[in-house]
Parts: sequence; structure tokens; C-alpha cells
Amino acid sequence: MLGRVNHVAIAVPDLAAAAESYRATLGANVTEPQALPEHGVRVVFVTLPNTKVELLEPLGEASPIAAFLAKNPAGGMHHICYEVADIMAARDRLKAAGARVLGDGTPKIGAHGKPVLFLHPKDFHGTLIELEEV
Repeated sequence: MLGRVNHVAIAVPDLAAAAESYRATLGANVTEPQALPEHGVRVVFVTLPNTKVELLEPLGEASPIAAFLAKNPAGGMHHICYEVADIMAARDRLKAAGARVLGDGTPKIGAHGKPVLFLHPKDFHGTLIELEEV
């Protein structure tokens, strides 16, 4: 069911500073910031030869990233995103196996313009998992 790792997401308190750190210190290629109001975040992607790193900051106090940063003020790993060929089939298989899909189970459009779902971290050993249809 799982394809390749699409990205690892890191929550940061200051997106501009984090992007500049990756760009200036690590010499990374960093995309322009993108607001995703439906997800309550602003993101950039660090593009690597084999995957991406997503840096994300909250868009307002209601953002789930704001709650994450309240517990982890310096930021940290937020989730890992895996690619799937058919997000609805993956969702149905996971639900049948007892995994909890966050929200109402309807995929939302993610930063890459493709459907995404999130899986409850308690079902995956403390790791929030995002699935993205490719």
C-alpha cells in the first residue's frame, strides 16, 4: 500500500528563519512560502534528491501547529508523509484494520495539490502519518 516517503514535516516557530537556515547554512533549495488556510499552516519545502522536508508554521492560534509549538516551543518533527496510489482504497483498508483517520475521513487537498489524509499517531507508535495520493 505505501509508496515512497514524500516528505518529513518539521514544525517551526519562525518559517522565514528556518527557511534561511536551510538555505544559507545547509545550501538547500527552498521553495517560496505557501499558505494553506484549510490546514491552518504556512509551508516551504526543502527539495532533496530523494525526498522533501516540509517546514511549517501556524496560520493563527487555531492551527494544530500552534498547539504543537505550545508543547514544543523550539519546534520539531511533526509528521511523515507517505505516498499511496489510491487514497480512498488506503483509507478504507486502514479503517477496516482499526486505524483512526483524523477529521471526517474525507481527503483534503494538500500543499502539492493532491488529496491527503492524516492518521492518528496513537495507532502508529506516536507518529502522525500523512498519506498523499500520487
